Amino acid sequence: MKIKLLFPVAFACATLFGVSLRAQDGSASALNTLTDAEKSAGWQLLWDGKTAEGWRSVKSEAFPKSGWTMHDGLLTVHENGGEESAGGGDIITRKRYANFELTADFKITPGANSGIKIFVQPNLSPIDKKTGKPTGKGSAIGMEFQILDDAKHPDAKLGRDGDRTIGSLYDVIPAPKDKKVLPIGEWNHARILSQGQHVTFWLNGEKTVEFERGSAEFRAAVAKSKFKHITDPGFGEWADGHILLQDHGDEVSFRNVKIRELPVK
Repeated sequence: MKIKLLFPVAFACATLFGVSLRAQDGSASALNTLTDAEKSAGWQLLWDGKTAEGWRSVKSEAFPKSGWTMHDGLLTVHENGGEESAGGGDIITRKRYANFELTADFKITPGANSGIKIFVQPNLSPIDKKTGKPTGKGSAIGMEFQILDDAKHPDAKLGRDGDRTIGSLYDVIPAPKDKKVLPIGEWNHARILSQGQHVTFWLNGEKTVEFERGSAEFRAAVAKSKFKHITDPGFGEWADGHILLQDHGDEVSFRNVKIRELPVK
């Protein structure tokens, strides 16, 4: 009897394991789709998995002609020497958002740097990472969910108290040191919730950052950051803005980029 039970058990385990693997690596049928429950809850695909619809370059109304590719359900920014916005450049949504919940899967390569920014203001000049002054080159201004290989990218050791590590509000508020980060080459999951002035970041289901835009604590943190010279309004206090995926010169892929707009809190 024991021998007869081995095959069904092994088959069941193999089947479950196979399903788990397919779910983890993202089979084509599951990628960039919405369940009935998600549709009922108001979710939409922010990227449709195939085209540049709804997205454009920060610097023009067109999507970048190079530097980004859409293939097999993945939106990928390609390596270009690690320079900030020197390849295809950042891409932003055509629409502006204020109250929303955003989720996305991302996969980085060794030593990579990127980010998901919210409340992006294309009219503001980028900030030089060394001087903290406005410059003509660099990434567009917004509040950034940092995406980084903390072990290999030097940015992890810069900034203040780890506020440039993965899951942080870049250069403003650090993520916990014990955050849950999956290995290079695996898919991590980002979630951003913005309602009223309250914003929270999650990485792989665990909260990494929580803040109130415009509060005394938030303004004090900004005053110690590279964004301290942004005024009228101050950094992060805009009424709304675009959502951005960053080109930092390293290969990073995105999938299952979804959003649902929320009522004003």
